[in-house]
Amino acid sequence: MKSLLDKLGIKEVNPGACIGPDGWLEDPKGKKIVSHNPSTGEEIASVVQVTPSMYEKVVTAGQDAFKSWRTIPAPKRGALVRDLGNALRELKEPLGDLVTLEMGKIRAEGHGEVQEMIDICDFAVGLSRQLYGLTMHSERPGHRMYEQWHPLGLIAVITAFNFPVAVWAWNAAIAAVCGDSALWKPSELAPLCSIAVQNIANRVMADHGVTGVFNLINGSGQDIGELIINDNRIPMVSFTGSTKVGQHVSEAVARRFGRTILELGGNNAIIVTEDADIEMATRGILFGAVGTAGQRCTSTRRIIVHKDVAPKLEKKLVSAYEQLRIGNPLDNETLVGPLIVNKSVQTMVDAVERAQADGGEVIYGGKRLPEIGPNFVEPTIIKMPLQTDIVKEETFAPVLYLMEYDELDQAIEIHNGVPQGLSSAIFTDSMREMEMFLSTEGSDCGIANVNIGTSGAEIGGAFGGEKETGGGRESGSDAWRQYMRRQTNTINYSNDLPLAQGIKFG
Repeated sequence: MKSLLDKLGIKEVNPGACIGPDGWLEDPKGKKIVSHNPSTGEEIASVVQVTPSMYEKVVTAGQDAFKSWRTIPAPKRGALVRDLGNALRELKEPLGDLVTLEMGKIRAEGHGEVQEMIDICDFAVGLSRQLYGLTMHSERPGHRMYEQWHPLGLIAVITAFNFPVAVWAWNAAIAAVCGDSALWKPSELAPLCSIAVQNIANRVMADHGVTGVFNLINGSGQDIGELIINDNRIPMVSFTGSTKVGQHVSEAVARRFGRTILELGGNNAIIVTEDADIEMATRGILFGAVGTAGQRCTSTRRIIVHKDVAPKLEKKLVSAYEQLRIGNPLDNETLVGPLIVNKSVQTMVDAVERAQADGGEVIYGGKRLPEIGPNFVEPTIIKMPLQTDIVKEETFAPVLYLMEYDELDQAIEIHNGVPQGLSSAIFTDSMREMEMFLSTEGSDCGIANVNIGTSGAEIGGAFGGEKETGGGRESGSDAWRQYMRRQTNTINYSNDLPLAQGIKFG
């Protein structure tokens, strides 16, 4: 483990804030938090969190950096992001292993998360030459009208434990090419990943002779998080986390007329129709339900299956679950790692008990696995007669609910009958059923898939959801517009001064 930490510049005790190359800030009054390996409960290393006075230094540095960074041409900014992607390529294996060690997702997923960072850097580099606005025809003779986009400022990125590096990159890479500087507050459960990424970013910034484009601040949500969301100097906050906390973030930032990108809860369902490819559906459901031990916002939590194929699907799912290898996520043969903390284990156990009280039947799993480690559980399948309150809640654990339907309209009603609206899918060979699911009468989610699962989005499309998922969009498509401000410009090159709408004045 020591060699892994050495490669990424992680010490036994790490400062929690950084404002650029060699800009690590020691805070003698900061509280030390220890990062634990969720598989074993053992200590990995510690980070000294920052106090409000240190927060002021970091924000001021980020603001100062923005003033110079915004003047650099966008393609030149893209060159820095290109080199960031290349630096991540060089360190993909150790950084991916650190994600696995500190967060607990299996090694393939840890490496995949770093690949996602690399992919978004590639996307952002191309974007740096495409920050385009529209040209409109003016109704006034001798006038030209167009729009352009300007950098927004110092933007804040507050990330969750389950994707401790990728979500930062979604925001920071695009913000950087847009001309913004970024302030990152990572989860208190995965601080070491942020230290490692900042070390990589520092090297790239130093190579380009800039500082303060990427800034880090480790601190508690109650202290540093509250300062961020109430800070008028931060025009936009990207927050990933629970719906409850996201609502608070939204209200606080809206009060000061700031912007938010909210990536909140998901309660994702897959509809399996009577003519679906059951083998394919089983594979899609399996990864969606047990990948990252059910700790993805896009994890599959509900299966709505046609009654005629329900017995066949149920049998295949149980067979697939029986073959899952649960254990050390750094072992390449492992498919299911631990939950992040023991509190999550208890939350899952409570959810299973509530589902059983509502008439649910556990057909696989449902137990703790203390013989493997303190935070391990059996992935669980529960057959539910109805979509009760517990099914409508997001349990951040590998719990999968099975429900049956008769007609597609009924399936879509069940599908949409939850407060969340992130990801969705249907497995079908019917063109009509596919089109109905994707129509305005179908899925009400931000992501709707056909014959693939709910989890594993590509960076080329905008990621995010509706309803209590928050409405935010990150990553691909035109998500870049959220990191910039639009300006409409009208130029009069005539010798007259006509008014719009034909108004005569004076």
